[in-house]
Amino acid sequence: MKNMDMRNNIFLKTFGCQMNEYDSELIRSILSEKGYTFTESEQEADIIMLNTCSVRETASRKIIELVNFLRHQLNGKPTLIGILGCMATDQKLNLLGKKSKVDFIAGPDSYQKLPELIEIAKTKKQSFDFELSKEIDYDGIYPTRKKGVNAWLAIMRGCDNFCTFCIVPYTRGRERSRSPQSILKEARKLAAEGFPQVTLLGQNVNSYHAGDYNFPRLIKEVSAIKGIKRIRFMSPNPKDFPNALVETIASSDNICKHVHLPLQSGSSRILDLMNRTYSKENFLTLVSQIRKTCPNIAITTDIIVGFPTETDEDFVETLDVLKKVRFDAAFTFKYSQRSGTIAQKKFKDDISPDVKKERIIALNKIQRNISLEENQKCIGKTVEALVEEEGTEKECRGRTDSFKIVSFNEKRAVGDFVKIKIHDASFFGLRGKLVD
Repeated sequence: MKNMDMRNNIFLKTFGCQMNEYDSELIRSILSEKGYTFTESEQEADIIMLNTCSVRETASRKIIELVNFLRHQLNGKPTLIGILGCMATDQKLNLLGKKSKVDFIAGPDSYQKLPELIEIAKTKKQSFDFELSKEIDYDGIYPTRKKGVNAWLAIMRGCDNFCTFCIVPYTRGRERSRSPQSILKEARKLAAEGFPQVTLLGQNVNSYHAGDYNFPRLIKEVSAIKGIKRIRFMSPNPKDFPNALVETIASSDNICKHVHLPLQSGSSRILDLMNRTYSKENFLTLVSQIRKTCPNIAITTDIIVGFPTETDEDFVETLDVLKKVRFDAAFTFKYSQRSGTIAQKKFKDDISPDVKKERIIALNKIQRNISLEENQKCIGKTVEALVEEEGTEKECRGRTDSFKIVSFNEKRAVGDFVKIKIHDASFFGLRGKLVD
């Protein structure tokens, strides 16, 4: 074990998506194996690592502001600062150089090189590796996880979709799938460690393909592992959502009856400009097929308003899909131009901030009413919830199979499955009483 005075105590902070959370667990495993230790305090750290997100421009700006704040707060303390993840590949030119306040940089495919990068940085020479790979998938490295309810399990990395608004293919590289044998081995280990829920991750999880395995076959074999009580996955793309996957969800007791299906826009014209490769009609047909095969499934979505050239008529098309599908919940975003994307190169960001604001307010108002009405359908029913948060003596919180938040009237341990009779609902979630 290396000593603290040799600058090997690490503070690691994670930003962004679930894949970044998983990557931070990989990083902990890689560095722990090399004798590095971890702390929960920046002040106690010899090395500060920020695992970053670059999906939105504001995320990168906040990281730079944080680095400046940390340098000021450390007040000359000899601490290394490293930028990891998507921002390392996206903002590499801005992070390199003598004026940079960053000591080392590692992209999403460079985590195994971190010990070497840190040692170089100790010599007061900036070190970096942000090359993307078509092969690296971190197979065989078991992430160092904190005990909890859910375990992230990345089954693939990268993305080949090249949606025009998205930076991910440029920051995380091309799509590659892990071997099914290593995924199943990791899932069995998670079950043995007592994780009640496993979430399979990929930038486009349902395009998983390795040998004879596609995603429906893989998730079915994961569901057969004894001890795994709930399985989730995210995020699929509507363009390749086979009916075999829906049938697998419908026929498996422990695969959650919830699909997060990003719409992005209800206008076929805008979808084409986004390079989503499906139309409004394709999306509605898919939803109809999903609900026909699995009638009790919950569907959530992502929507972007104010994409370049979006007209009032295009926005009305999005509202039309909202009303027809009746999503259980929607995560909504105002379009912001992202440097390096196809949209930034091809289109002018011509929708005013005021119009974007008006549209997102209108959309959220409709969706909140839909979410409320869908949640009210649960009143009087008894649902099963997995307790996810430490509660008080008077209130606890969990989630249903369909991803709905449930608050109830007694304290139970995190990881418990409980039966709750629902007596009230809001657009946000459900409230009920514990059933003995």
